[in-house]
Amino acid sequence: MTEHLHDDTPADTDGDESMLADGPPLADGRNTAVASQWQLMWWKFRRHRLAMAGLTVVVILYLIAAFAEFLAPFDPNSYDRKGGFHPPQAVHLIDRTEEGGLTIRPWVWETELTRDPRTLVSTYQATGEKTYLRWFGEGDSYELWGLIPGNRHLLTPVDPDKRFYLLGADRLGRDMLSRTIHGARLSLLIGLIGVAFSLVLGITLGGLAGYLGGWVDTVISRSVELVLSLPTIPIWLALAAALPATWSTETRYFFITLIVSLVGWTELARVVRGRFMSLKNDDFVVAAVLDNAPQRRVIFRHMLPSLTSHIIASVTLAVPLMILAETSLSFLGLGLMPPAISWGVLLKEAQDVRSIVLGPWLFAPGVAVVITVLAFNFLGDGLRDAADPYN
Repeated sequence: MTEHLHDDTPADTDGDESMLADGPPLADGRNTAVASQWQLMWWKFRRHRLAMAGLTVVVILYLIAAFAEFLAPFDPNSYDRKGGFHPPQAVHLIDRTEEGGLTIRPWVWETELTRDPRTLVSTYQATGEKTYLRWFGEGDSYELWGLIPGNRHLLTPVDPDKRFYLLGADRLGRDMLSRTIHGARLSLLIGLIGVAFSLVLGITLGGLAGYLGGWVDTVISRSVELVLSLPTIPIWLALAAALPATWSTETRYFFITLIVSLVGWTELARVVRGRFMSLKNDDFVVAAVLDNAPQRRVIFRHMLPSLTSHIIASVTLAVPLMILAETSLSFLGLGLMPPAISWGVLLKEAQDVRSIVLGPWLFAPGVAVVITVLAFNFLGDGLRDAADPYN
């Protein structure tokens, strides 16, 4: 018997190595037989073009939010009383020199406010003069991330007394491009923080319900059903309206984040509960329990890694819902309030008919919300498909 086992062991090992080495290669030479789970997911994700485009857009958006002070041409709260509802200006990159040649230099046409004597309609007319711009010039002072002082901006006017409006201006003459860029920070950050709260609650409560079962499962499951039965928007509105108007921006921001994540954890908890109930009877989990492994190790070392791909996809699809919730509450006047700057706060200024007629560019934050939601949905769809690379 010993000789038989001794003879078969090398043969079986050679056979396994041969099978791995001769696994089915892809067109570019990658071998799927020796690839890890994450490599298979990445290869499948890369074949999803919309998901890759969504990933690119999401990365760009968060880079814009991270370096908002540098990318914004002006302080978002600085205003020009002569620039109310100024229309967007086009940047020209080619300029003609005095000698008649061409040079690469950004500039915009200067404008002046005129009023029709008969209709009293205000319009901005080009004066024929140019406002020259420069890259990485000095402008309004700021503190990057509240830590690093600076005054360099990506694009600024050469003359510090002049202004330009790539996305137009609001009724107070504040630059909409700068305000939209700064609004991205709060709107995108509230999505991540809200999802983080939902992730902790969903995994913790869903995992306990699925793993322990019994009365714990009954209590948590009935709580999830209760929360799901509540109408989401009225509950959000009621809780947001209950916040004192005297609270600081930071306190209000924290509680608005809690409100938008109040319902988001329930769907994840139900999924985690179901997966835990099926996983706890699998051989590798039963073996860990029979080996007297602590419950914490069984859950975090053996069971949770099996849900990692699904959790990533769920989180990615939940972020745009959080952003839409904050935008909706702020738009209705029940979320963040000025002087806080978010996309919802900016859209609130475009509620009346006068703004729609005089400044349709005030809806630029709404376009940013649409782009963000689409990018996250495309990214989430790709991650959801890649979560099962063997399908």
